[in-house]
Amino acid sequence: MTIIGRDRPGLVESVARVVAQNGGNWLESRMSRLGGQFAGILRVEVPAGQEQRMVSALQALSVEGLTVVVHSDQSSQTAVPIRLNILEIVGQDRPGIVNQITHALAEHKVNVEELETECASAAMSGETLFKARAKLSIPESASAAEIRKHLEKIAEDLIVEISLEELTKS
Repeated sequence: MTIIGRDRPGLVESVARVVAQNGGNWLESRMSRLGGQFAGILRVEVPAGQEQRMVSALQALSVEGLTVVVHSDQSSQTAVPIRLNILEIVGQDRPGIVNQITHALAEHKVNVEELETECASAAMSGETLFKARAKLSIPESASAAEIRKHLEKIAEDLIVEISLEELTKS
């Protein structure tokens, strides 16, 4: 499910309470405050007989200013072998960096699993730096060397530094 609402104390607790009241188990989540709003994506496990009741209770949180969208995670997709990689980008901020990088990744059928970005003041110059870190799923059928070459060409054009490293399997 996804949740979004104006940030306030107790927002996450209201969702956790509904999940617990319906016999649910909180499996995983990513949540963050950004621009005065609080947004998150989370997975919960709930007994089949409680699912509709929980969804109704979550949607009733709209009176508290919280929008909740629930999707079943029952997927019909078959698993494709992948390699996990970390992409890091640092450079002077300018419009279009995320667009150009993600366009190149999509051309190579790379899935962006996680993406964190920020703009911060550079220590010495005070210029605005753009920083990004992404967790990528690269299909085994894709050439990591070609992807790296494509990203390095974009980095040169954008005048940013790019690092692409494969995560070691544990």
